[in-house]
Amino acid sequence: MGEITITSDNFDSEVLDSAVPVLLDFWAPWCNPCLMIAPFIEQIAEEYDGRLKVGKVNVDEQAELAGKHGISSIPTLAVYKDGTAVFQQSGALPKSGIEDLVKKYL
Repeated sequence: MGEITITSDNFDSEVLDSAVPVLLDFWAPWCNPCLMIAPFIEQIAEEYDGRLKVGKVNVDEQAELAGKHGISSIPTLAVYKDGTAVFQQSGALPKSGIEDLVKKYL
């Protein structure tokens, strides 16, 4: 399935109502650390397809959504499970670090 673009319009249906855990990547196109982890996020979306949904939130286009979720710096990764935010961390991580954080919620 790959990554899904998350907006205010589809947040509830794609994230809160998801049958599987959701990894959200809050990012922006001008953010170098965001661009650095983007390939890792994409790989995880493919490798964990069916067990994990991966969404990307462009904070420039979705400022209200980012603000509502307390995003003050990017990249920020958040994990939602059963409609609840269970993890949130700012900063770039290696692929193994991102995998470690999502595995505990699968």
